[in-house]
Amino acid sequence: MKANFSKKIYLLLAGLIILISSCAQTKSVGKTQQVKKAVPVRVAKAEVKDLPLNIRAIGNVEAFSTVAIKSRVEGQLMRVYFKEGEDVKKGDLLFLIDPRPFEQAVAQAEGALARDLAQLENAELDLKRYEELLKEELVPKQQYDRARTNVESLKAIVKADRAQLENAKLQLQYCYIHSPIDGRIGSILVHPGNIIKPNETTMAVINQVKPVYISFSVPEYELLRIKKAMAKQRLRVEANIQGTDRKEVGELTFIDNAVNPSTGTIMMKATFPNRDMILWPGQFVDVLLQVEVRKNSVVIPSRAVQIGQQGHYVFVVKSDNTVELRPVSVLILENEALVEKGINPGDIVVTDGQLRLTPGSTIEVKEQME
Repeated sequence: MKANFSKKIYLLLAGLIILISSCAQTKSVGKTQQVKKAVPVRVAKAEVKDLPLNIRAIGNVEAFSTVAIKSRVEGQLMRVYFKEGEDVKKGDLLFLIDPRPFEQAVAQAEGALARDLAQLENAELDLKRYEELLKEELVPKQQYDRARTNVESLKAIVKADRAQLENAKLQLQYCYIHSPIDGRIGSILVHPGNIIKPNETTMAVINQVKPVYISFSVPEYELLRIKKAMAKQRLRVEANIQGTDRKEVGELTFIDNAVNPSTGTIMMKATFPNRDMILWPGQFVDVLLQVEVRKNSVVIPSRAVQIGQQGHYVFVVKSDNTVELRPVSVLILENEALVEKGINPGDIVVTDGQLRLTPGSTIEVKEQME
């Protein structure tokens, strides 16, 4: 009897242990399922601040003006008066073409002018004599007319002589080749001793680098926004030299008159003072065009913005740690998005982990972006 009673006690205790263990496992599974429902995410708070609307592009530095130095006369190059790569001023002497043939031409033109002036002076004296004789009817009028014609002919010859002399002097001046602009001169392309052909041989190239242009292209859909902004104010352009922290500041001064149909972009130019001559023709730089500054804008990280069939949306965190899907109207910039509609200042938005979310999902915040 006692044996049977003890056996029942053991069976009862064993059943209680199994029941308690089963309940504990059920609770553990329930907790695990609840943990799995909480999706780990990163979040950020919508802020209000002044946001510059910038357009980024890759630009190419261009000389403000470029002049290829050529001779206007033919002759032997005698001297070079500059060093390669140095700065030159407008009017500086650069090259000398052998001036001796042109000096002789000037002397010949001066001699011809002096001869014809003497002949003209003598002809004018003769004409005065014939005028007096004609009044007294001592010479026929035909002879007087011949003298007058001779004077007029000599006047024309003297005028031609003067023009020839001026031209000879001009050709002589062309032997002394001066810089037409301020700038940086490049390599010597022709050395002394060579025969120079007029308007053919490029002897050197001068680039004006103070100021300089930077040309860049922007998408055609940005054109209207840029033109509206230009109508209100001058547009600031920053040039960041690749590989350095150096920035140069200029302003937008040119918009091309046509869109490139093959790329869908339009070319623009900004002018930079380049006082320190940091920018160099042919150099590539990062360009930042500041179109406008939006005051008191609602801003969120651009990573928070998703796109679906209905347009842009974000996941907004509610007070019970669940999320709602909210459509938004935004202007996406580089790392930030300007919210025009759909988000209020202080709203918490999900910035990472959206792929595992659906409306109403419970979240677990792993990190909040500053």
